[in-house]
Amino acid sequence: MEKFSDFRSDTVTKPTAEMRKAMAEAEVGDDVLGDDPTVNKLEELAAAVMGKEAALFVPSGTMGNSIAVKCWTQELDEVIIEARSHIYNMESTHMTFISRVTPRPLKSKRGAMDPEEIEKNIKIPSVHLPRTSLICVENTHNNWGGAVVPLANLKAVKKVADQHEIKIHFDGARIFNASTASGIPVKEYAAVADSLMFCLSKGLAAPVGSMLVGPGDFINYGRRVRKALGGGMRQVGILAAAGIIAITKMAGRLKEDHIKAKRLAKSISELPAVILDPDDVETDIVIFGFEHPEISVSDFLDRLKSQGVLALPVPQGIRMVTNKDVDDRDIERAIAAFQEILS
Repeated sequence: MEKFSDFRSDTVTKPTAEMRKAMAEAEVGDDVLGDDPTVNKLEELAAAVMGKEAALFVPSGTMGNSIAVKCWTQELDEVIIEARSHIYNMESTHMTFISRVTPRPLKSKRGAMDPEEIEKNIKIPSVHLPRTSLICVENTHNNWGGAVVPLANLKAVKKVADQHEIKIHFDGARIFNASTASGIPVKEYAAVADSLMFCLSKGLAAPVGSMLVGPGDFINYGRRVRKALGGGMRQVGILAAAGIIAITKMAGRLKEDHIKAKRLAKSISELPAVILDPDDVETDIVIFGFEHPEISVSDFLDRLKSQGVLALPVPQGIRMVTNKDVDDRDIERAIAAFQEILS
């Protein structure tokens, strides 16, 4: 099979040789019964790294976010969320389907919601109105092109939440990217939130899994919700072993992905039909508009694929993401394909 230069996501990475070895040698038990030592080690590590009391290993980021919303809310509540957020747009409406709560999407500036606008939308329940019980934030922000939401903004949101006794859940799927780009430790971002989810399979190269962190009683209840959602796993230390390496070793190399994304963005931004300000590319995601008089987005993606380059369509145009398995030759291949198609 032809090898493609795959820019579709940072989830397409393959586990490292070290991960595969650790998986093969992992000590395992039954995680539903609480006796998988490798899972327990991973959960203790995740909680410590994020400065939280406890952690829960879940199959996916979507399940982690689903559990958090379910734990912090009651039916008929309302949740304030950013309009382009992953939870609201790309997680199969679990807020309404599982938790039976109403999302209240607010506009933002590259993922940073206005604290005053948040406060205006906080509701006191009545026969007509829902109770606002949760605010969800995201960092880095996927649909804003991997934007890093400033810590000052997140702290301002927390101040509003605290004043109204509302919880904050942090979708930190790519929180290590935010930390790498800003220089701010992940623990400082996590301090803003009552709970936080981060992914092991996005950029960190683990084959599967995410972590949900928060208070001990929250995680204990979350474990019950995970079971109810079908997320109870057995000898899953085989996967947790890769997650430990993802946190301890792979997070430290994300700067390489950011450099590659910036290089790609600068090169293609100069081409006709591409609408992109490379200064907006802060991490590993490049999202750009595409306007060509003769070539549609789908046609362009097909032409890229014919030259061995994979990318994804998004509402804003086209998305390309760098990762550990994308090297300099892949970047050069993508740039050359853009130039040939658009020349």
